[in-house]
Amino acid sequence: MDTFFISHGAPTLVIDDGIPARKFLQSWKSSIMQELPKAILMVSAHWDTDAPTVNLVQGPNDTIYDFYGFPSKMYKLKYPAPGAPDLAKKVKELLNTSGFGPIEEEKNRGLDHGAWVPLMLMYPEANIPVCQLSVQSRKGAEHHYKMGKALAPLREEGVLILGSGNATHNMRYIGPDDGPIAKWASDFDTWLKEACINGRYEDLNNYEAKAPSARISHPWPDHLVPLHVALGAAGEQAKGELIHHSWTNRTISYASYRFTSPK
Repeated sequence: MDTFFISHGAPTLVIDDGIPARKFLQSWKSSIMQELPKAILMVSAHWDTDAPTVNLVQGPNDTIYDFYGFPSKMYKLKYPAPGAPDLAKKVKELLNTSGFGPIEEEKNRGLDHGAWVPLMLMYPEANIPVCQLSVQSRKGAEHHYKMGKALAPLREEGVLILGSGNATHNMRYIGPDDGPIAKWASDFDTWLKEACINGRYEDLNNYEAKAPSARISHPWPDHLVPLHVALGAAGEQAKGELIHHSWTNRTISYASYRFTSPK
């Protein structure tokens, strides 16, 4: 299994045909990944904890509406994908063995919008088991890269490892869609693309010092570190591929990446 980082943008991605990334995600099974995974490990920017935590759900996942002020129909959407308790236990085992423990678990937590919004477009049948793993944004990029490396064996078991965040994420500077792309956002986005495609993993793990406009593009690392999990899980010789690129609001890049390890 390849690993992926998806820029999920606004929650309205799931209902707004005007967001270009919507059509990209709807074409996922036909144009990006024809093979159905046995289970999905989702690492979303919207579950940030002190210690790595998995949701160990026995039945269908609840749909978490962790956003405010959106159209009322957003709060009626459901994505009842089955939980993946066996996968959650395997994630705990791999991370504990690699020194990330003790790994915590939550048995009543469902999927936040960083998980269910893209999955509703990618796998609308909601029939693939999903386990969610939290980020620890205070621990930085390299922590998440190493966590991904520990999870790499899951790929051999048919598990799709997905990071969900955003290539750029500063909500203070969003603007109208018809305005020019902010230079700082474009500079960071271009740097990220070149670093991923050229396998500059050390630079990516030190993006705050290496990348232009890193601080304004990501005032807090939560929306970028899911990329580092996907990157680490793909293996040291993996190559990055830009599989989608679009913008909204002058500053929000929907750049999304596939990471493929050598055969």
